Amino acid sequence: MSKNLIIVGGGAGGPASAAEAKRGDSSMNVTIIEQGEHVSYAA
Repeated sequence: MSKNLIIVGGGAGGPASAAEAKRGDSSMNVTIIEQGEHVSYAA
């Protein structure tokens, strides 16, 4: 059974946290929720 992670906020910290979580457990399902139309991906 895989784990689910929901990250609220698409600034630099959101994608960086998602990447770190996936490095720790590649089977984890990660969802990022952002209010605006742009999500940072250069973190």
